[in-house]
Amino acid sequence: MKKALIALAAFAGATASYPVLAQSAWPTKQIRWVVPYPAGGGSDFMARTVAAQMATDLGQNIVVDNKPGGNGAIAVQDILRGGPDGYAVMNADNGHLVFNPVLYKSLTYKVSDLAPVSLIGRVPMMLVTTPGSEFKSAKDVIAKAKASPGKYSVASAGSGSPHHLALELFKQTAGLHLVHIPYRGAAPSLADIAGGQVTLGISDFAAAAGFIKGGKVTPLAVFTAQRVPQLPDVPTFAELGLKGVEAAALVGLVAPAGTPADVVGKMQQATAKAMQNPAVSKKFTDFGVEPVGSTTAEYTALLARENTRWHKLIRDLKIQLD
Repeated sequence: MKKALIALAAFAGATASYPVLAQSAWPTKQIRWVVPYPAGGGSDFMARTVAAQMATDLGQNIVVDNKPGGNGAIAVQDILRGGPDGYAVMNADNGHLVFNPVLYKSLTYKVSDLAPVSLIGRVPMMLVTTPGSEFKSAKDVIAKAKASPGKYSVASAGSGSPHHLALELFKQTAGLHLVHIPYRGAAPSLADIAGGQVTLGISDFAAAAGFIKGGKVTPLAVFTAQRVPQLPDVPTFAELGLKGVEAAALVGLVAPAGTPADVVGKMQQATAKAMQNPAVSKKFTDFGVEPVGSTTAEYTALLARENTRWHKLIRDLKIQLD
């Protein structure tokens, strides 16, 4: 725990520790925005949507560059090579910034190498099932799982993903023995749920939205404090008596540690302005993502809270991926 707190302190102070000698004219040239996932996914969608608006507002081209692999290490190393000048930034989620440092003993990047800029979007998790399955509600899942421990399996987007950890939080809080089936991404898991190969899954709303609209999967409960506006009939876990069962994929913009504070400030302002654009906000909402555009201080504080909450769960359950 002491090690995690030291790393978090370094992460939170990454921009503040860098001496600002003069106000930068940033940006004066093209910016590269690195995405640590393949093109076409939710993280890629968010980066491209925000980057396009920021480029218009800043008057500089922003190129989105996909660098998947290595649990985010390839993307981190890529932006660090350019130095802390604000011309190479990346999407990072709570997998990269919160979960991985505890899940992996030999992670090949350090969270303290990155400076938070702004939380871009929050993607809520949800419990879903195959239409026509034996589960008619989340209460039904809880009752049947308690009656037959170990009988039922639940799919997720992969080991160590926000989906997997949302499942573990649900299991721990409700006192359930459910078998985890990790997939390589949300889309393959949803395809198998829709096909009935597995009848329960944890998905994010962005990935599941099309499946839900097409009647291919049925949402049973959401891991949010309030009901999701697009799914007003789907209850939260709190409504089912399970307080604190909240989980989301948190996608933000980060820069190399040591990026001058005034450059981070300009970056954050540009991000927030883009997120306030009605067209951008609508695209996010339609895709199943809650648009945010936080201040740097708000994003840093959120990551600190996430560290406290999820590190305890991971250690309590002794989840280790290497």
